[in-house]
Amino acid sequence: MSKVAVVTGGTRGIGEAISIALKEAGYVVAANYAGNDERAQAFSERTGIKAFKWDVGDYEACQAGIKQVEDVLGPIDLVVNNAGITRDGMLHKLAVDQWHEVINVNLNSMYYMTKPIIDGMRERGHGRIINISSINGQKGQMGQTNYSAAKAGVIGFTKAMAQETARKGITVNCICPGYIDTDMVAAVPEKVLESIIAGIPVGRLGQADEIAAMVAFLASDKAAFVTGSVMTVNGGQYIANG
Repeated sequence: MSKVAVVTGGTRGIGEAISIALKEAGYVVAANYAGNDERAQAFSERTGIKAFKWDVGDYEACQAGIKQVEDVLGPIDLVVNNAGITRDGMLHKLAVDQWHEVINVNLNSMYYMTKPIIDGMRERGHGRIINISSINGQKGQMGQTNYSAAKAGVIGFTKAMAQETARKGITVNCICPGYIDTDMVAAVPEKVLESIIAGIPVGRLGQADEIAAMVAFLASDKAAFVTGSVMTVNGGQYIANG
């Protein structure tokens, strides 16, 4: 019987690549999305992966969405918390709703998505939770106090959850991508993008498939001894201690 995976923000960008990689690894994948129905439908038609719509920043919506996935596909074995947003601005200009929206979607969603599935994983004695943080959660980024704080929180959440669940056969790990060639990065002004690439030792942006490959490894049985880890995938732009 195939294992079931949920990927939040799973119909575009890094999330799309993760959904496809997990399907290729043998998972039955549920790709969550928040708002772009047309993009989600096109994704499902192209990949054969079912898309499920709910807001990861809403706890009740997460509970209902997870129940729907389990009703359709079965118990969830893997959650990839990938969904995230940016609302950039220097702190002295940052509105309070810009702060709360980013913290809610990028950090509170870790609880909202994990709480409804953790009892089932503990009872079955197996599970995988993979959280997508960011290089900017490790080093910080000017104009992103909200985003950097949320993504740093994801790292702390990962390390604490790993300790809580290790003896139950559940691994919890975190991936910190650097600058990846996605729609979000493509929207950056050309001169800014050039300066970003100049600061990456390997001399290029990362590819979504490279993040997806790391997720697929952490989701596999070969990674059963890996938990509480922070995987830095940024082309050498920031060398982290862990």
